[in-house]
Amino acid sequence: MPKGDWHRVVSLYLPLWPTDRLRKRLGTDAPAPDCALVLAGRERRRRVVLSVDLAARRLGLRPGTPVAKAQALHPDLLIMDADPDGDRAGLERLALWFQHRIAPIVAPDPPDGIVLDTTGADHLHGGESIMLESMVTRLKESGITARAAIADTWGAAHALARYGRERITLVPPGETAAAIADLPIEALRMPADIIEGFHGLGVSRIGPLAGMPRAPLALRFGPDVARRLDQAFGRQAEAIVPVRLQAPVQVSRNFAEPISAAETIARYITKLVPPLCAGLEEREQGVRRLDLLLHRVDSRTEAVRVATALPVRDVRRLTRLLCDRIETIDPGFGIERMVLTASLAAPHAPAAPSRADPDHGGAARPSAGLFHLAWHPPPDQMR
Repeated sequence: MPKGDWHRVVSLYLPLWPTDRLRKRLGTDAPAPDCALVLAGRERRRRVVLSVDLAARRLGLRPGTPVAKAQALHPDLLIMDADPDGDRAGLERLALWFQHRIAPIVAPDPPDGIVLDTTGADHLHGGESIMLESMVTRLKESGITARAAIADTWGAAHALARYGRERITLVPPGETAAAIADLPIEALRMPADIIEGFHGLGVSRIGPLAGMPRAPLALRFGPDVARRLDQAFGRQAEAIVPVRLQAPVQVSRNFAEPISAAETIARYITKLVPPLCAGLEEREQGVRRLDLLLHRVDSRTEAVRVATALPVRDVRRLTRLLCDRIETIDPGFGIERMVLTASLAAPHAPAAPSRADPDHGGAARPSAGLFHLAWHPPPDQMR
């Protein structure tokens, strides 16, 4: 992958998500941390364990164990009903929480993770190492066990968060191949029957698998092997579709011919901002945070985020804030779609012009500039 085309993707792995979420929801009524807890549900005609907490794992229990067997082995085991739909909904709410605080491109990675494209956002949070440490620590303070990894691709970050040795893994740009070579092939998100097939051939690590000829692999196992390898190594793009709780004010523009010149991007920003402000005006709102997503022809997405201390819907000010960030955009082989979203809006009360207003000839007020959203522990709404 060319140096200028590196993206940075964070994978958050929540290994105990269903039981952690249940304990958080129950609050003071939750079972003690040292009480072995499993969540059960139906799999075909059998009632089986679907999720286990750390204490249950220490007893040797794993998802898929029949409930009758688990009870026979451990009579004091606490068994509660699983809630897969609630787990998925909670994961989406947690993804939204991270979207509001870290980066605009965030999505759930079911059943037990979150994926974030943090390209260009780490400097707002003290750098990649501090950003990852803060994310994992905040989740821990909220009762959620987490591991995190950042790499050039979703596939590599996903693999390292789940199969890496460290609680937090930071792979420098361009070093993805070496970082994942010794991981087990289970880290590639391939179907179980393909994994079993490779184990039958004596192939258990990503490095040796990556060095095998493609044609025989495709003939025997289908296209999934090459696709997952290419996604992990960055040879094939894997789009992250950002989560959305409700329809925000949003405007977009598609291009018959891809654009790439900075002045062309600026021209279309000036075309997108006025209708966005008109939509905000209809809701009597101003924007607190504005996200510009630029979808490239190679399926990658560039993101620009700007924020203001007070709700704003002034066309000139918002246009200027966005255009000042154009130099951070890598258009690649061209941009085919631009989407401008008021990702955080608030009631707008027009203020009387003052000499301190930069749009009326005065000096810019500090509150009108870019600012860093503060961290707070994840809200109870993710339960």
